[in-house]
Amino acid sequence: ELVPYPERVAANFKAWLVEQEKRRKFTDEQRHWLEMIRDHIAANLVVERDDFEFVPFAQEGGLGKVHQVFGSELNKIIEELNGVLAA
Repeated sequence: ELVPYPERVAANFKAWLVEQEKRRKFTDEQRHWLEMIRDHIAANLVVERDDFEFVPFAQEGGLGKVHQVFGSELNKIIEELNGVLAA
């Protein structure tokens, strides 16, 4: 069955979030950033660190802010979302 890519990304994101929240809870701010990353991946296939310097991320504080929100977990989250959401 062919599913539009943005729908597949959204479904994969929802499943990933459920699994993650069995082990930890994301703050509202973290969820907001995760949703922006999800939307970026749905439109652009992947998200890279450089992408945080562009809209919509830049409007929210860019790479510095997302690093502040996720700390040392940022690279792991980016890597996981790029792999899981596109699957």
